[in-house]
Amino acid sequence: MSGTERMLGGLAGLLVSAALAAIGISAAHAQAGPPGPPAVGVFEAVKRPVTETSEFLGRIEAPNRVNVVARVTAFLDKRNFVEGAEVKAGDLLYQLERGPFEADLASKKAQVAQLQATLVNAKLTTDRAKSLLGGPAGQQSSVDAAVANQQSLEAQVQAAQAQVDLSQINLDYTMIHSPIDGRIGRTAVTEGNVVTPSSGTLTTIVSQDPMYVTFPVPLREALDLRERYATRGGFKAVVIRVRLPDGRLYDKVGELNFVNNTIAQNTDTISLRGTIPNPSTYTSVAAGGSVRELTDNEFVTVLLEGVQPVEVLAIPRSAVLSDQQGEYVYIVGADNKAEQKRIQLGQSTSTIAAVTGGIALGDKVIVEGLQKVKPGEVVAPGPASALIQSSMKVSADGGAGSAPKSTGNNP
Repeated sequence: MSGTERMLGGLAGLLVSAALAAIGISAAHAQAGPPGPPAVGVFEAVKRPVTETSEFLGRIEAPNRVNVVARVTAFLDKRNFVEGAEVKAGDLLYQLERGPFEADLASKKAQVAQLQATLVNAKLTTDRAKSLLGGPAGQQSSVDAAVANQQSLEAQVQAAQAQVDLSQINLDYTMIHSPIDGRIGRTAVTEGNVVTPSSGTLTTIVSQDPMYVTFPVPLREALDLRERYATRGGFKAVVIRVRLPDGRLYDKVGELNFVNNTIAQNTDTISLRGTIPNPSTYTSVAAGGSVRELTDNEFVTVLLEGVQPVEVLAIPRSAVLSDQQGEYVYIVGADNKAEQKRIQLGQSTSTIAAVTGGIALGDKVIVEGLQKVKPGEVVAPGPASALIQSSMKVSADGGAGSAPKSTGNNP
């Protein structure tokens, strides 16, 4: 056999092998048949306790704020406080020049003493005129004149004593004391300057413990809150928690105590207010004394939380899908067919979705394998994974705090 014939024979063998392999693959496909329904993990909708929480932007405010001002005109001799430190009611803050006021007080007291001496002589004159009234030298006109002079002097003594009291008040005003407990700000006037009642605020003191938490609530949501808590104890049915600007949850709990009596026309909101403790966390000499967590005018996130958890229909949060029409889930219906259900969500957490409408207790909600599900198609349901089951159980055992709705209103 020639070389050409041997080469042609080899090619023919390769073609026959390839044809046989193709026939084998086609036969294998023909024997496998169509794929079965997609496997999905389901979770039955159950009742779970959820703590109702609403979230708002709020501000910390000091209940007491005092602008310290001068009551008299004088030179500032001494400042007796550390700026930024905490002070107590009655602490001496500023000492003004006292000399002119002490001299004025002494002068007014001398005037009183002089008038009192004159009054003593007038009383003697009145008594003498009255004693002579029964004799030949006595005249009623003399008695009347003496009595009138005595009464005039008594009035002058009273007026002079009032001037003494006023001078004493002005002298006391040279010692400026703190009217409240609180943290003091920077001083606007330093030693050596003249201060007057028109000088304005010398410094400001704000109280520290407790603090107010004020936050605006949209009117529609305020009506929902009233409907939710009015019959459950009103103010006592909720507590206030605060999330600090750095994201930490403040460890003290406040209580709601005030709802404003008017609506803000520009924002259609109503202001709510509560009080929250602000104890000292530690003492720092560099910080001027006690260091506290909350500061006047600080922006915070306010969590208005129900005291008693409520039972809601709950499903895993991962089962909830959404589109332009809203949220929906897939459930396993009759004959294991997937059904799309539009739902309405209440307040939910990162793991639990609280459902207020659209599905019923016991519905088998598809949690896993959602990417393979189409409405009306048959699925192969099975229990959800242990991770899903565990997350629902842990959240339920822990009271299932809600993921509150956030409002964008600034106080």
